[in-house]
Amino acid sequence: MNSSVETLGVLATFLIAAGIAGLILFLNKILGPKNKRTPEKAEPFECGLPKASEGGTRLSVKFYLLAMLFILFDVEIVWLFPWAVILRSLGWAGIAEMFTFLAFLALGFAYAWKKGALEWER
Repeated sequence: MNSSVETLGVLATFLIAAGIAGLILFLNKILGPKNKRTPEKAEPFECGLPKASEGGTRLSVKFYLLAMLFILFDVEIVWLFPWAVILRSLGWAGIAEMFTFLAFLALGFAYAWKKGALEWER
């Protein structure tokens, strides 16, 4: 019985939040300003200067590689912080598992370094 009451509470909170969000969007549509979209307003703003180049230029693959490496090590930190919080309750098995995880990431980092993924200019 207790879990069904908690479930109803969560559901009611979600429905109230969704209703308030919908009401705000509806009121904005009705009461908000009716601006006409002109080609001048659709252009990107670059500090009042004419556009330097067309949008959608291709970026170097290095940017994408750097972004993927960032995501990889960001995920590592997401795993590392909760592990550090519950370190004492894990025992030696938890410590061994995390050091194995860190060793795999260190091997991946060394591989990326050896392949030249971290060198910007060649």
